[in-house]
Amino acid sequence: MLNADYHPINCTFHDRLEDYSVRGAQVPVVFWKDQELIKAEARIDDVFAKNGADFALLAMENGSTALVRLDKLVSVNGFEMPIAC
Repeated sequence: MLNADYHPINCTFHDRLEDYSVRGAQVPVVFWKDQELIKAEARIDDVFAKNGADFALLAMENGSTALVRLDKLVSVNGFEMPIAC
């Protein structure tokens, strides 16, 4: 089943996320979750596609995890989300 309301993100930004994931880097992230803007330090444990959308699994500094759809990201490590490819 495709996720019709998903908006693909910029390819270069996607590559940057995968790089952070491979390196296990702890980075500042800003994203929307349930209409709330979340700002946190997190490690990007995985970047993957499922049901027609891309996601990041974040290991948050408080020990919790967050599954974030990539088009809900605002910025990662100070880099703002650019317009799609």
